[in-house]
Amino acid sequence: GTDSGKTIISTIAAMALHADYWKPVQAGFPSDTSVVTTLSHGKIYCHPEQFVLNTPASPHAAAAIDEVHISIDDFNLPKTEKPLIIEGAGGIMVPLNKESLVIDIAIKFNLPIILVSNNYLGSINHTLLSIDYLNKRNLNTLGVIFNGPTNDSTEEIILAKSGLPCLLRVPQMPEKNLQTLIQLSAELKSKISELAG
Repeated sequence: GTDSGKTIISTIAAMALHADYWKPVQAGFPSDTSVVTTLSHGKIYCHPEQFVLNTPASPHAAAAIDEVHISIDDFNLPKTEKPLIIEGAGGIMVPLNKESLVIDIAIKFNLPIILVSNNYLGSINHTLLSIDYLNKRNLNTLGVIFNGPTNDSTEEIILAKSGLPCLLRVPQMPEKNLQTLIQLSAELKSKISELAG
């Protein structure tokens, strides 16, 4: 969801996989693309957004204000020889228009999904509902990354009920320095290699 830490997780994942970054829809400023560039000290190549909307709101609402129509048919993956980390706008059920949701971008391109879960009151319900929807659509969910202060009880329930692996735990980081991001990216790379067998 919004403010779950998707941008910092995307930065860590791009560093772990030596990948490019792409945010298809940006609503409001500063842009998440600029945040990734700043966090990585320009080490991650960021592809231009497909849609840049002025209002920090759900894409369907921000697009209506800007008198722009977003269609799922408008999206094309950026050309790159490297892996590509794609960050959604808000949660998976956030509308792009009256018909399509953010998750439909992943469905269109048959993309594997990493779910970011931020530990807060209600996150068990929100995370498990998201996983249930992904499962019902038969989507390839690789695992969960927990962001923020650790809550062992919450995390145990989410992992037990979902059957998904924890890919990484990202602690609360008052200072998001490059060295910390490099360390976390190494942990994520190791976990992905372990799961790949």
